[in-house]
Amino acid sequence: MSNYVIVGNSHAAIGCIEGIRSVDKEGSITVISKEDHKAYSRPLISYLLEGKTDVERMHYRSEDYYEKQNVDLLLGTSALNIDKEGKTVTTDKGGKIPYDSLCVATGSTPFVPPFEGLDTVEKKFSFMTLDDALSLEKSLNKDTRVLIVGAGLIGLKCAEGIKDLVKDITVCDLADRILSSILDSECASIMQKHLEENGIKFMLSDSAEKFDVNKAYMKSGTTVEFDVLVLAIGVRANISLVKDIGGEVNRGIVVDTKMKTSVSDIYAAGDCSEGYDSSIGSNRVLAILPNAYMQGFTAGVNMAGGEKVFDNAIPMNSIGFFGLHVMTAGSYDGECFEEKREGVLKRFFVKDNALIGYMLIGETDRAGIYTSMIRDRVPLDSVDFELLKKVATTFAFSDENRRKKFGGVV
Repeated sequence: MSNYVIVGNSHAAIGCIEGIRSVDKEGSITVISKEDHKAYSRPLISYLLEGKTDVERMHYRSEDYYEKQNVDLLLGTSALNIDKEGKTVTTDKGGKIPYDSLCVATGSTPFVPPFEGLDTVEKKFSFMTLDDALSLEKSLNKDTRVLIVGAGLIGLKCAEGIKDLVKDITVCDLADRILSSILDSECASIMQKHLEENGIKFMLSDSAEKFDVNKAYMKSGTTVEFDVLVLAIGVRANISLVKDIGGEVNRGIVVDTKMKTSVSDIYAAGDCSEGYDSSIGSNRVLAILPNAYMQGFTAGVNMAGGEKVFDNAIPMNSIGFFGLHVMTAGSYDGECFEEKREGVLKRFFVKDNALIGYMLIGETDRAGIYTSMIRDRVPLDSVDFELLKKVATTFAFSDENRRKKFGGVV
């Protein structure tokens, strides 16, 4: 009987469990989880603070999931190192766990620059985990002034989540626009205006340089007083377990399309990995939930002796703020086609007779059709692209392509 070990316990780990069990129903699976919680949906932590969900409903799988999958779950346990020759994982509890196949699904950690005076700030938080959200919530009241450093997805979801719990929120970022990694200037401006209408203040092309207790000194020379500081500048992949044993790493743990690392019998999946991005034709870190699960599932199948590749990953984001939703996918280096009407902006990026990316604001229904077109490199001259720009519909495809691509959906 094979011994499978998974380090990490989020979406990639669950995918890995299910990939293993699709091939091997009997092998031993051990999951090493640094957090004390069973797998939960991390994007819901802002909704928890809004009161739109609770901890129980955040669970990614049922309460008895691990028992049903015959998984030995080690909560509150950290993996310290891997012995690749002896094929064991040493934990901070003093144990050595043997493996035949190992998946590293350690995710990422918030990046915190060495700000001068940061150690003088008493109430400072990250916003990535359930424990982060619960700790932050305890420090908030109706008189709290919050400064969020970082106007990306994490910082803005934090702002939305705590808006009704505090007095005011200021978000700063060195970039000249919000969501700079996924939106162009016009799209970002639309989202910023909507957030401002809901009470969020911004300081862009500006950020904190140093702190003194409850005061931030900004690059522009201004100062911002705050009661609570949230650092949402970015994340770094947790690569040390593989790096320390000589495995190939860049920004993430380098994997092939089977999720194999350069170290025998060791796989990696999720935010810690650097895998193939079909939208650019090369490897990069894709820290996105759906990809994490699919990478994990692929790793699990191959760990158990099956055959599976994941070679059509693309960057994707689906997010909403105060009722206005935005979806993005793919890359934006092609010719841009735009559809614009009241409350809706759609941008489609085309290259070599294929859709390679999109930005959608205000109308995101059935956007999976566009995502599928990017993944499958559907020739645009085989569909009614003019219709697709207006509405995501299978009627833009020929009868034959509908049957082939959508299982007969018409």
